[in-house]
Amino acid sequence: MHFGVCGNAATARMAARAGYDFVEMTAAELLKPLAPEQAFLASLAALQAAGLPCPAVNGFVPANLKITGPAVDSPALQSYVATAAARAEQAGVRIIVFGSGGARRIPDGFDRQAAHAQLAAFCRMAAARARDHGITIVVEPLNQAECNVLTTIAECAALVEEADYPAIRLLVDAYHLMRDGDAFADIVTHGKLLAHTHIATVPGRLAPGAEPCDFSRFFRAMADAHYNGRISIEGKLANPAAELPAALATMRQLAAATCAGAAAQHETEGVGD
Repeated sequence: MHFGVCGNAATARMAARAGYDFVEMTAAELLKPLAPEQAFLASLAALQAAGLPCPAVNGFVPANLKITGPAVDSPALQSYVATAAARAEQAGVRIIVFGSGGARRIPDGFDRQAAHAQLAAFCRMAAARARDHGITIVVEPLNQAECNVLTTIAECAALVEEADYPAIRLLVDAYHLMRDGDAFADIVTHGKLLAHTHIATVPGRLAPGAEPCDFSRFFRAMADAHYNGRISIEGKLANPAAELPAALATMRQLAAATCAGAAAQHETEGVGD
């Protein structure tokens, strides 16, 4: 498993010293899809100086660029996604996280079936452009306090399957999952779609180890889904220099304990065969 943390270039420098594998920035911070190319090149240079790669970005679509509702500007969305995907390839980004709760939130009173069709159309459009640049879009289930659509693993997986593009896959976030009581079993059920993960504690949305929070079921579900990819801390860091090393140690211990437990279970099951 590869361990990262969400943040900016300054976070990347601290994470590099702590032994992390990558940083996950926002699309606005790194790719700057609404800004001139020179602004993007400056942010890319700052990242490169930090000494840690950024294979994933989040915060894909800004809240004022609507994906659902009566005010969708399709040409603007297409232009935005095209710029983001092209710059992502240039920056070495391979995953773009589609959370974007403000952009995808269904306006009050708007027909949900029509909104679903808009979401599916956006996903197909974004996946087609991402594919051309070697990028994968991952749909993130957000908790119900942050968005009113795509709030469970099952709902997001259904959208991914409906879009039916190899360049669109699923993300699972431990904080959103545990906050709302979503089903750990759905991680396993839809494991073949899983391409990225986030982690933070409940209730405080802190880095692992910063407050009591049992992640054992989350890590076991990922192991049962045969997921061994990237996991990013997406939580508050009051003192990154101190918290980042401790969080990395916690995640490594959880991953190692889960692997050991799974191996022991498989060995026991084999004996009984």
